[in-house]
Amino acid sequence: MNIEDLKLILKVAEFRSITLAAAKLDMRTATASAAIKRVEAALGSELFVRTTRHLRLSAAGERYIPQCEQALAVLELAKQNLKGEHDEIEGELRVALSSDLGRNLVIPWIDELMDTYPKLSLRTHISDSNIDFYRDSVDIALRYGSPNDASVYGFKICNVPRLLCATDEYLLQNGAPMHPDDLASHQGLFYQLQDIINNTWEFTDGESKYKVKMNGRRASNDGDLVRRWCVAGKGLAVKSALDIADDLLNDRVVTVMPNYQHVNGELWLICPSRQSITPAVRLLRDACRAKSQAILQQLVNKGIIDKSVLS
Repeated sequence: MNIEDLKLILKVAEFRSITLAAAKLDMRTATASAAIKRVEAALGSELFVRTTRHLRLSAAGERYIPQCEQALAVLELAKQNLKGEHDEIEGELRVALSSDLGRNLVIPWIDELMDTYPKLSLRTHISDSNIDFYRDSVDIALRYGSPNDASVYGFKICNVPRLLCATDEYLLQNGAPMHPDDLASHQGLFYQLQDIINNTWEFTDGESKYKVKMNGRRASNDGDLVRRWCVAGKGLAVKSALDIADDLLNDRVVTVMPNYQHVNGELWLICPSRQSITPAVRLLRDACRAKSQAILQQLVNKGIIDKSVLS
C-alpha cells in the first residue's frame, strides 16, 4: 500500500472532502479519487460514505483512520531520526501572515531558517483578513489574539503590548495628548477589517477604562500602510509593539500617553489539526518565540515597554 495514498486518506478524513484534500496536496481530484479506491480495494472495505453533497467516515473508516495516523507518525519519526543535523527539517511551510508582521519581521526569520535547512520550502499568504485554512490552502497562521475555536491547535508565541504612537513632528504641530479626553482634536490612523473601521480606541490607567471614538481621514485594511502613515507624520496610530518596534528603536516614532495603556494582545501560531504540527512548524514556532522575545527585550531596555511583558 502506497504511503502517499495513506496520507491522502488522512487528509480526506480531516477535511471531509476529496476536493479540498486534493487541493491541499496539489493533486487533481480524479487522482485523489483513484487513490482512495486503491486503498479501499486493498483493505476490502469502504472507508467513506459518499453522497452528492457530503462525505463521512464509515464504521470501518472510524476504526482504521486513528491507527493509520499512528502508523504514519511512527514512520515519519523513524525517517526524521535517520537524518543528519541540517537535513532533519524538510517540507513546505504554508503559512498565513499579517502584512506588517509578515513582510517586515517573519519573512526574514523564515529566510534564515531556509538558509540553514536547504530542504525547507515556503508558500506564504500575506493578508490582514481573517484566514480560512481550507479556502486559503495554508497549514499554519501567525496571528494576533488567542484562538477562540476549540477545534484548532495553537502555540502562544509572546505577549504583545499595543502602543499609541506618533512622530515628534506630528506632536510638535498638533500638541501631545496627555489624557484620552485630549484625543478628540487629533487625527487617527485606522485599521479596517472588511467594512469595519477600528476607530474606537480603549485605554486604561490601571483603575479606570476609557473608550474614545476617534476622528480621522485615513483607513486601510493593510496594517503596514497604517504604520507607514504614522511614520510619515499623518496622525496617531495604535500598533503592535512588534510591528512598530524598529521605528521606535530608531526614533522614527515615539509612544504617546504612556500612563494610559491600550489593551494588550498576544501572538499565536495556529494550526488546524495535529497533522499540521510538523518538525518544520515546531522549528518556526521556536524561532518566532526567540526572535520576538529579543525584540521585546530591546524595547524594555530602552524604557518603551514594561518588563512584565516578558513574563
